[in-house]
Amino acid sequence: MMEFIHPAPEVEAGARAAFADLAREVEAFDPQLIVMFAPDHFNGFFYDLMPPFCLGVRACGAGDWDYWAEALPVPEALALDLVRHVQNEGVDLAYSYRMQADHGFTQPLALLTRDVTRYPVLPIFINGAAHPLPPVHRALALGASVGRFLAGRSERVLIIGSGGLSHDPPTPQMGHVGPEVEEFLIAGRNPAPEARARRQANVLAKGEALARGEAKGETLPLDAAWDEGLIEDFLAGRLGRFETMRDAEISARGGRGGHEIRAWIAAFAAMRTIGPYAATRHYYHPIDEWIAGMGMVSARGVGETA
Repeated sequence: MMEFIHPAPEVEAGARAAFADLAREVEAFDPQLIVMFAPDHFNGFFYDLMPPFCLGVRACGAGDWDYWAEALPVPEALALDLVRHVQNEGVDLAYSYRMQADHGFTQPLALLTRDVTRYPVLPIFINGAAHPLPPVHRALALGASVGRFLAGRSERVLIIGSGGLSHDPPTPQMGHVGPEVEEFLIAGRNPAPEARARRQANVLAKGEALARGEAKGETLPLDAAWDEGLIEDFLAGRLGRFETMRDAEISARGGRGGHEIRAWIAAFAAMRTIGPYAATRHYYHPIDEWIAGMGMVSARGVGETA
C-alpha cells in the first residue's frame, strides 16, 4: 500500500523516517546473516499444500506489488542445518527448494537493507492467512528453536519479524467465497498480470474507503489499544502472554491480518532464547490508508549476540 496510497504528509513522513532510521541501524550493525519470519498473502503459499511453517532452502520473490521477483541469497547448506535442528527439537518446519516470498519478505528487506540481495537471508514463512492457522504457542516454539540454533553460531545475526499489527484487508477465506475464488486460494500461483492488478486494485479500494470512513461492516477498524499492548509486551519481554493467546482474540481485535503477529512472536522468542535483550520502540501510528497499525520495534541482544 505504501507506494500506491498516501496518507497525510506528516503521517507518511514519520513512517518513512522511522524506516530510514532502522535502515541506518542495520547498515551500522552490518549483519552477516538475516533470519526472517514473515507471512504470505496467497502469493506464494496456497491451499493445495499449506504448511504452518516453511523455510526457503531456495527462494525467489513473488513479484507482487511490484517488489522483487528474482532469487534471494539463501545459504543453502545453512538452511538445511536449520531445518534439521528445528525438526530434531520437535517443531515440524517444512522446507522448499522453490519458495516464493511475497511482499511480507521482500518489502521489509528492501526498506531495511536498501537491497534485497545485500545480505544472506534465511526466509521462514509463518502461515497467518489460511485457516486453520498454527497455534500461537507453536510460533513461540519455532522462534525459540531457531534462537537455540543461532546461539551456537558466531555471525552477527539480524532477526526480522514482519507483518501485523492490527489490520483487516479483504483477504478471501475458504468456505466463504465462490468456486472461482476457491480455486485461486487452492492453486493461484503465478497469476496473469491482469489478475494480479485486479486483486491489488481491490485492496487499494478498501484502503481508500477505510480512510474515508466508508468501510464499516466490511473491514474492522484499526485497534490502536490492542497494538500498543502488544508493543509493550514485546518491549518488556512478556512473551508468556502468547502461550495462551487464541485466534478468536486476534480476529476480534486485530482482524484478518492481525494473525501475522505470529512472525513478531517468533522473532522475539528467538531473541529471548539467545539471551537478554534491550528493546526500543521506534514508531507507531494507525494508518487507515495502508490498512495497518504501523509499528516498528527493534531489540539488541545485551551481549551483542543478535
